[in-house]
Amino acid sequence: PRVELAWAMRAHQHAQVYFNLISSVDPKFLHLTKVDDQIYNEFRKTFRDLKIDLLDPEDLKSEPAK
Repeated sequence: PRVELAWAMRAHQHAQVYFNLISSVDPKFLHLTKVDDQIYNEFRKTFRDLKIDLLDPEDLKSEPAK
């Protein structure tokens, strides 16, 4: 149990550090992988009109969205 607790505490510390790093960068300059632009372009091909600045769950559940 002590090893598992120590591992969980360490994982939490790492998560906090990475969250702080990600949160401190303007998202338009944040690149997590080498293929971020490719992923986004493919996403936009599939979901041309989806507004991602503010997602409304009801919009995603509508018949046209399905």
